[in-house]
Amino acid sequence: MRFRAATADPADTDRALAYPADGPVEALSAEKIREELAENRFRPEWTWFAEDGAGEVLGRALWWGRADSERPIALDCLQIRGSVADPAAVAAGLLAAGHAAFGNPPLYNISLPGDWRTRPELVDAVAWRRKAAYEAGLTREIERLRYEWTPAAGTAEPTGRLVFREGTDEEFLDAFVRLSAGSLDVHTRTELRSMAAEQLARADFEFYLDCPGERSWWRIAELPDGTLAGLAVPSATPYHRNVGYLGVVPEQRGRGLIDEVLAEITRFHAAAGAERITATTDTVNTPMAAAFDRAGYEVTEIRLVLEPDA
Repeated sequence: MRFRAATADPADTDRALAYPADGPVEALSAEKIREELAENRFRPEWTWFAEDGAGEVLGRALWWGRADSERPIALDCLQIRGSVADPAAVAAGLLAAGHAAFGNPPLYNISLPGDWRTRPELVDAVAWRRKAAYEAGLTREIERLRYEWTPAAGTAEPTGRLVFREGTDEEFLDAFVRLSAGSLDVHTRTELRSMAAEQLARADFEFYLDCPGERSWWRIAELPDGTLAGLAVPSATPYHRNVGYLGVVPEQRGRGLIDEVLAEITRFHAAAGAERITATTDTVNTPMAAAFDRAGYEVTEIRLVLEPDA
């Protein structure tokens, strides 16, 4: 078995496009791959093949990054031919080869329908992908709900319970620190086992600063008397507006204020003409999921995230 990246030769692009987008786990169409290649979010060096001795392509892995990314951010598509006896072994080799070339293991997103656990063909397809990812070093698993808002859901009017204003970098860093205490977010809880809250706050700040959204969109949330209540970080992806980061400080939780913060972000994007706003939250974060439900956001998929363990 040979594992290799695509070259700049158009024939390799044709091989990537010609690979059948079949199987129970939804794969990307040739048209979508062309679009991503044109926008530099897919690249030949991030497109990998598993080939047998005769040069037949038995597997395909497509890693994704932003147009200005130096390295891929996530594995977007992983497929192995149905004729392969041990798809997990081939997939693990393909991922390991890619990781070695990149110098780090990007996370792997598997997008699934909400009922995937009741469909045996999807359970099997996830099982070999999960096994391959684990063998390639992606040993931490997070299951997330992907939500979507459209104008049909409407927006809530401000209630006056919170006041939103622009803030300094120092104020936002302080708010990130305070919000991390008692967070139900799996990533936050995991990272706090190996780093200080201040370090995580800086990392989160830099992450959202690097996203396509604007820093000027961010808002500090306060009670009418000026007491800090939380923060709202409307953001964006390369494709559409995104909720980004939001939260309420521990001493103000349990009062329904998260609904006010989410409503502010939704109003902000809607006022800018957004036809779609996406958001994600961990399945274990039931209070946040309930807030999205109340705000008219709808679950569009389950996202299984496999990533390196810190």
